[in-house]
Amino acid sequence: MARHISYKYKGEWKKIPFSYDKYPDSYEAVAAAESIDLTAFRKMEQQVAMTAKGTGALKDYRKNAFVKMGFSEILLLRDDQEPFNL
Repeated sequence: MARHISYKYKGEWKKIPFSYDKYPDSYEAVAAAESIDLTAFRKMEQQVAMTAKGTGALKDYRKNAFVKMGFSEILLLRDDQEPFNL
């Protein structure tokens, strides 16, 4: 089944094709679409993963880091779906 990601970057809605063969998750795909280097993000993410007691802290870190980068409302969609606000 084909998938797309719809996301808001710096106030503008965008839609890109998505495949798990190419990207491990939707965050990696939107960062690649906007040509954002995630090297520093990945290092910090590793540190959070090593010190966190559960997965909640890692998810919160990832979400907050991408909000600081300018992303919001990252939605994984099937081909037959459309986001409400696009």
